[in-house]
Amino acid sequence: MQNILDYIQIAVAVLLIASILLQNKGTSLGGAFGGEGNVYRSRRGAEKFLFNSTIVLAVIFVAVAICHLIF
Repeated sequence: MQNILDYIQIAVAVLLIASILLQNKGTSLGGAFGGEGNVYRSRRGAEKFLFNSTIVLAVIFVAVAICHLIF
């Protein structure tokens, strides 16, 4: 059980790091790849999915860390 939790936590950590790095503060998703987004607008499409997946991955990471302590 311990090994499975270790692998899950490593995988979630890598995905969480990637999703955080793709979010560039103050710009849209295109700004992270060199495009410019000077106009403020709400999150849509891939940007909204990336934002929501970051929250879900953070919750999963904390849950796995707590399970790692219990087991």
